[in-house]
Amino acid sequence: MTDKIRTGGCQCGAVRFRISGQLGRPSICHCRMCQKQFGGFFSALVTAPEEGMEWTRGEPSYFQSSVNIDRGFCSNCGTPMTYRHPGGLELAIGTFDDRSDLAPQIQVNYEARLPWVEEIFDAPVHKDADFYARQEAIISFQHPDHDTRAWPAKGVKI
Repeated sequence: MTDKIRTGGCQCGAVRFRISGQLGRPSICHCRMCQKQFGGFFSALVTAPEEGMEWTRGEPSYFQSSVNIDRGFCSNCGTPMTYRHPGGLELAIGTFDDRSDLAPQIQVNYEARLPWVEEIFDAPVHKDADFYARQEAIISFQHPDHDTRAWPAKGVKI
């Protein structure tokens, strides 16, 4: 991973980060704790550098999921954000504003994967033009994928 400046944050914008320094290896983890934290089939994480990681707006809240591991999330919107262990801090790849070069390079806890997870991308693709047009008409309250000077502490609401 390169040494470029990276930014990211939660869905509502209450927690934002900035990283200068080289990221570690991107990975996916199939363990049950990661499945539960992300509410999905696996987690996608990348190791943050020891130096150069800063929280620029708010900070995650933490849940201690085991003896020496805690998992960070936005207490406002619930976005899963971190996996903190004695060896360092890993960040959820989905929280980065630019994720284009963070493709996972390794799978962790592979034996715990769901038996059908390798086949999910073979499923048919939904291609209904009207469906996508309706999605574009939705008004989003999600924080944009870039830093903002100001953002409501609890996110945008009508």
